[in-house]
Amino acid sequence: MGKLFVIDGTDGSGKQTQFEKLKERFNQEGIDYRTVSFPNYESPSSSLVKMYLSGEFSQNAKEISPYIASTFYAVDRYATYVKDYKEYYENGGIILADRYTTANMVHQAGKIESDEEKDKFLDWLFDLEFGMYGLPKPDEVFLLKMPVDIAIDLIKNRDNKFTHSSQKDIHERDSQHLKDSYQAACYVAQKYNWYAIDCVKDGKLRTREEIHEEIFNEIKKHI
Repeated sequence: MGKLFVIDGTDGSGKQTQFEKLKERFNQEGIDYRTVSFPNYESPSSSLVKMYLSGEFSQNAKEISPYIASTFYAVDRYATYVKDYKEYYENGGIILADRYTTANMVHQAGKIESDEEKDKFLDWLFDLEFGMYGLPKPDEVFLLKMPVDIAIDLIKNRDNKFTHSSQKDIHERDSQHLKDSYQAACYVAQKYNWYAIDCVKDGKLRTREEIHEEIFNEIKKHI
């Protein structure tokens, strides 16, 4: 089997930036790899995800059960895995993922207040994606921890990858969802021993380069 490294975090945490910097670094180092981003908006398998994020089921994300919403994303991941990178991964290839099953854990678990119910959901989700769908488990998950107040400011004028405009999806425009997701991310990172990276240190934003070096140096231990 190959290696799977995931970059994840709440909205505005710099996932895309760090993902791109990793690709550049891998190219410079001559490391063979493939990339995948979720949701896979280029594939018809993301249709239900698009409907969900655009508010076709509800303008309030919390009104959609985390169990139901998670299935939309899981199907997209399964289709993308089987069609695009399963063979490469099973033959020892390295995969860099911009979000993964981990995003379900963060955004959907954030809808659940009780830790007991949250754990129940996470156990179900783990079995759904890794068990039933047979998706590969990550070798390392890098969680970018960006304080919510800073994240909200950073995404204010950023184009949405789904809408390709400044129009926000139902997650991004709900500040309470962002706060709940951040708390869930911290909870899940501890539960599954993710590699958590604080994007703010001593009250100041860390540089992109500093965070990148921390991520790349950790990945080098696995390859």
